[in-house]
Amino acid sequence: MKLLKVVPDDTNIDFLRWRSWAFGISLFLMVASVGLVATKGLNFGVDFIGGQMIRATFTQSASAPVTELRETVAKLGYGDPTIQRFGAENQVSIRMKLPEGADKNPELANAMATKITETLKAGHPDVRIDGVDSVSGKVSEELFSKGILALLAAMAGVSIYIWFRFEWQFGVGAIWSLLHDVTLTFGLFALTGWEFDLNIIAALLTIIGYSLNDTVVVYDRIRENLMKFRKMEMASLLNLSVNETLSRTVMTSVSISLPLIVLVLFGPDVIFGFSAAMAFGIVVGTYSSIYQAAPILIWLKVGSHSFVPTEEAGSKAERISEGFES
Repeated sequence: MKLLKVVPDDTNIDFLRWRSWAFGISLFLMVASVGLVATKGLNFGVDFIGGQMIRATFTQSASAPVTELRETVAKLGYGDPTIQRFGAENQVSIRMKLPEGADKNPELANAMATKITETLKAGHPDVRIDGVDSVSGKVSEELFSKGILALLAAMAGVSIYIWFRFEWQFGVGAIWSLLHDVTLTFGLFALTGWEFDLNIIAALLTIIGYSLNDTVVVYDRIRENLMKFRKMEMASLLNLSVNETLSRTVMTSVSISLPLIVLVLFGPDVIFGFSAAMAFGIVVGTYSSIYQAAPILIWLKVGSHSFVPTEEAGSKAERISEGFES
């Protein structure tokens, strides 16, 4: 029986033909993402802003009564709540600052949560409390700073690794590709208003790992072909390398994306953000390996001279060889 191949062996797509357009579109989306984060901001979860968050679903209603809830909770005397829809139209998150002294006396936070949930149930019999989370301000600041440091450290480590394994241009290409993936994911969460918490930081770190893996596979083939086809034009060599690794790239992306899409559509709400970030990141990471990490090597002047041993390195190799012979 003949095996089914998603990507035929003789695939020869001219990816580099659209490199300028792809780079321009990506640059625009990155700038737009930064603008969205700066103007609209991210819907930070309790992990990062501190306080208490109550997640509720109005099972018998098509839409949650956000305005009414805001007025009801505000009358309880704990301050003005931040109420936002998330997921379906009938799902909301109610965020409150912790009562004064709650850091030393957790019972104050528990009492506030109990009073709010009882008030919701009394006014809306169809309400279902999906979860109550509480994080102090000090802990939330620490979680946010460490989460950002983890992202920066991962990206720095990746660029250093590729710099030493290949050449500095490849390190720059890899860090640009990762910056592209992370920035667009931030833009997605700013645009949609989905909750941004520690789960999303975990998703971003996973996306960095996947994108790096995909980029290294492409870069390895580029390096092999640079040493094999010294006279080939750089754009043609990059096209050849991308096409030769395309089957592996597509199969990996599809096999990872399918379960993630199922989780996004049918999975529990608690991991929706993680699943959505991962699914989006896999698609963007695959795109950036082809249209960002590879074409940028042309603009960074990688060519037939790359990976050619210098005269000094050649002489050193000869001396080592003579030493073994003697």
